[in-house]
This record gives sequence, C-alpha cells and structure tokens, in this order.
Amino acid sequence: MNIYRKKFIWKVLLILVAAVIGAGSLFYTSRLVEQIKAEEKKKIEHWAEATRLVVNEEEDDILNFLVSIIEENSTVPVILTDEYGIITSYINLDTVKVSDPLYLNDQLLKMKDKGDVIEFRFGENGRNYIYYRDSTILRKLIYYPYIQLGVIVIFITIAYFAFSLARSAEQNQVWVGMSKETAHQLGTPTSSLSGWVELLKLKLPGSDLPDELATDVARLEKIADRFSKIGSRPELHEESVQDVIKGSLNYLKVRSSSRVEFRVIDNTREDIKIPLNLSLFEWVLENIFKNAIDAMAGEGIITITVNSNINSLFIDILDTGKGIPKSAWKNIFKPGYTTKPRGWGLGLSLSKRIVEMYHQGKIYVKHSEPGTGTCIRIVMPCCS
Repeated sequence: MNIYRKKFIWKVLLILVAAVIGAGSLFYTSRLVEQIKAEEKKKIEHWAEATRLVVNEEEDDILNFLVSIIEENSTVPVILTDEYGIITSYINLDTVKVSDPLYLNDQLLKMKDKGDVIEFRFGENGRNYIYYRDSTILRKLIYYPYIQLGVIVIFITIAYFAFSLARSAEQNQVWVGMSKETAHQLGTPTSSLSGWVELLKLKLPGSDLPDELATDVARLEKIADRFSKIGSRPELHEESVQDVIKGSLNYLKVRSSSRVEFRVIDNTREDIKIPLNLSLFEWVLENIFKNAIDAMAGEGIITITVNSNINSLFIDILDTGKGIPKSAWKNIFKPGYTTKPRGWGLGLSLSKRIVEMYHQGKIYVKHSEPGTGTCIRIVMPCCS
C-alpha cells in the first residue's frame, strides 16, 4: 500500500506542476499580447495623424515623417478607403494575391468584421478610414501559449511514463532478486529434510509420518522451483486445464477450513490442453484461491467456472467474500498493494506476471461488490 501511495503522490505532483506552469505561461503571454495590440494601434493612429498633417500643412518634413512611419510598419496589414468604401491604398498584404480585387475586398470585409478601424479626414475631401488587423507576429504570439502549453503537457506526459516505467523496472528487479534468493535459501534445508525423511523411513517402517513429511518436502521443493523461475522465461508444455484445476483444489481442500466449499462448473464438455508451465500456473490458482478464502474469513463458497471459444479459455473464480471497491480493481495487481496487516502485496502481482508475461494471457477483476463477493477472470490462449 505504501509503494502505491508514494507513486500516486508523485504523479499528482507532476500534474500540478504542469498545470501551474501552463497557467502561468498563458496568463503572462496573454498580457503581453494585449500590450502589443495597444502599441500597434498607436502606430496606426500616428500614421493617420501624420497623413492629416501632410494634407493640411503640405510640408516636406511632415511628408518625410509619414513615409518613414509607413516604411517602419512592416508587419501590420492595413487598408485605406474613402468615405464610399473604395480602397485607395494598402500595405503588408499578400504580394501575390493582392492583384486580385476579390482578395482585397475579402481582406477588407474581415477587417471590418473585426471592428478595428480609424477614421480621419483629408482636409475638405471627406472622411477616410484605415482598417487593419493583427500583425503576423501578433497572431503567432496569440497561439504561442497554447503551443507552449502543449509542449509542457507532452513533456510532463513523457516524464510521467518514464518515471512509472523506471519505478516498475526497479520493482521488477527487486522482486526477481528476492525470488531467486528465496529459492536459493530454500535449497539447502529442503535437501537436508529429504535426507531426514529417508532416515525416518528406516527408523519407522510402516509409519505414515515419513510419507507425510515427504509430501511437505516435495511441496517445499516445488515452491523453491517456482521462485527460481521468476525473471526467466519458463518452458511451456501442453497440460490439461481441468487436471491443473483439480490438482490445485485437492491440495487446498485438505489444508482449508471445512466450512469452505469448492464448486467446479466445466462448460467446455471436453478435455482442453493449453501451453502451460504447470508449477507456475498452479501457483496462480493457489494465490487466487487463498485470497478468496481470506476474503471469506474461512467460510463460504468458491466457484470455479471454465468456458472456452475458438481462441480463448476462460477461468472464472468467484467467491462469496467481502468484495473489492471498484477503485481498487486495478490496484490489487500492483506490487506492494495489500489490505492485509501482514501482507506483502506480491501474490496477485506475481500471478499477473505469470499469466500475462509468461503465458500471454490476461487476468483481471471481472466483477466485485462489497459485501457480496469477487470474480477474478483468467483468459488464456486456447489450443485443443
């Protein structure tokens, strides 16, 4: 549970940082855009005033001033019309399309729709109008914060997945190392126990005790074998699904409470064999069965239903336990997630790894309701 919470906190922090950066950038750039718009409007107003002075005063220095202002305006598209709406001049429009009158009229209509217009008079010649729109630089700047925000989102997304993958890889290395070390540590005592079992058979001929101990030693050897295979590609062999389920149930029945009832519903009507690593797949079933028994507090019904189609085999394991909240359906398969006070949160995580990485299958919560029970589904590639 602690590992999951830490990962969740890191992810939330990354999202919050991205949101703050994006919002700050958008606010700052929007203010900058407004300032530039005001400056550009002033330029056009200066141009209009200079034009008025030229007409009224007709002085060469004022004319030179007007020309310099017009020449300096290399970004703001401008159209000059008389009081009848006839275009008399323009600047900073598309040099290729500007020869087309339809293009000029279309640009004029767009500027009128936008509402940016300055009115002035040429002496006694009536009113004149200057229409303009945002410069190319300003339009680029308007879209800049959105582009910047998109880049930040992409960056944070990449960082998020990179962080998740790195954490997952690190955890996988830890689990693999722990598994192999566990297998190694179990090797010596199991070998020693095998020798003691043989000695007991000689000392206690006819007794059932050595045989029972031999069964438990064999079980320990199987557990060590399972742990040794974590992290390496196990060999798969054609195995009967029905036989695997029956073997796992037979082992658990004698080690479970008598108040736990196991039911098997086989809807396949045939013996189905699929590629399995017997030792590991039994481990998957046992993990799920044990979790179901714990969820029922040692009393209830576990129903195993087997179905198949042309491509897949479905194993549904339904218990009558306390159920799982929907918000935790995916989390139960994450390493470290557990609701048990002394649990490590490894059983279902290893089961998912075995089913999906080693057998190319799927395992997930099919349905669950608090107080009613849980159904875990295993989907395996089918081969008859």
